[in-house]
Amino acid sequence: MISIRKEQIGDEEQIRIVNTRAFGQPAEANVVDTLRKNCLAGESLVALDGDKIVGHILFTPAVIEAERKEIVGMGLAPMAVLPEFQRQGIGSKLIRTGLDEMRKTEQPFVIVLGHPEYYPRFGFVRASRYGIVSQYPNVPDDAFMILVYDQAALAGVSGIGKYRAEFDAAM
Repeated sequence: MISIRKEQIGDEEQIRIVNTRAFGQPAEANVVDTLRKNCLAGESLVALDGDKIVGHILFTPAVIEAERKEIVGMGLAPMAVLPEFQRQGIGSKLIRTGLDEMRKTEQPFVIVLGHPEYYPRFGFVRASRYGIVSQYPNVPDDAFMILVYDQAALAGVSGIGKYRAEFDAAM
């Protein structure tokens, strides 16, 4: 039985292993480690099989830089599941639990840079529908998505969706 809980002290090494194995490289794990030190406003969740961490998701503050204002919401990244536990609904469970938390904390939006066939099932749409583009110039339009919780906060806003600077090292 898979359970979801918030990251706790002592989870760091298992989370690092999950991200490194899921992505086949340490870049995302390095970003998570750096964000853990630099960003107290994030939400980090883990998926457990017994007492073993098999999945991880992180939400950190993100902004939409518009011409006249900056809107702060959250960015989803990374989301990782150990390869031998993939395709069992664990990633979906992490995302749904995390998005429920974002809704409860009244975030106006969540952005994600990810698979265009996967994230729409959770309500994400192309950010370009709102006139929002990624800070990273080579990102395909269909891979940069947004889930808007507060339509009024984004009314008439267009601009650049930005993750925290720590993500630049992985791009």
